[in-house]
Amino acid sequence: MKILALDTSTKVASVAIIDQDKMLAEYFVNTDKMNHSQKLMPVIDGVIKDLGIDLREIDYYAVSVGPGSFTGLRIGVATVKGMAYANNKKVVAVDTLDAIANNVSYSDDIVCCIMDARNRQVYVAMYDGKKKIVEDTAIDIDELIDKLIFLGTRIIFVGDGVLVYSEYLKEKLQDNFVMPRRVDVLPRASSVAELALGKIQNQEILSCEDLVPNYLRKSQAEREYEKNHKKGD
Repeated sequence: MKILALDTSTKVASVAIIDQDKMLAEYFVNTDKMNHSQKLMPVIDGVIKDLGIDLREIDYYAVSVGPGSFTGLRIGVATVKGMAYANNKKVVAVDTLDAIANNVSYSDDIVCCIMDARNRQVYVAMYDGKKKIVEDTAIDIDELIDKLIFLGTRIIFVGDGVLVYSEYLKEKLQDNFVMPRRVDVLPRASSVAELALGKIQNQEILSCEDLVPNYLRKSQAEREYEKNHKKGD
């Protein structure tokens, strides 16, 4: 059973293909230029050709659906929907925070996944082993830190928000702040694929028509519109 997985939820673009639990290929690029719409399909084509297989041999398509960059999520979801529709295959939606936290599934510590949502806001979820103990939410970084200080335990941080707030987190949490290897901090399609495999085994699959992004909160443009509209009232 082959799974093609994508993650375009941040500036990172990642593509992976697994066959059951065997990793066949993974492509990962981290750049300040988010040009997923131009690069993603050529990358997928390249990975497919390198493996000597055809897209029709893919049994399921998986994608991280958010939270994350609104543009990035739309591109990833639209790409998977298109490939699945063209090849009459099912899809799997994977929570972005779950996928990033899965990078450090080897750890026995509490894991806090934070993604930068701008304006000192972060998307956050927390895990104790395989158990999710704090569901996805958007929160102010200072409010999050207050909660973590109260928790008073060693915490491993992953997600691109760590790269933005690492010094601040270290200052506030001191020895309870732990950062893993850099390769484990950012989204990886291999983790999306691994979680997708578990979802497939649990029959948590979708038709391509039902696949939608999970933005978690409204876009900046929508928030500004509502703010200005209320002022007009």
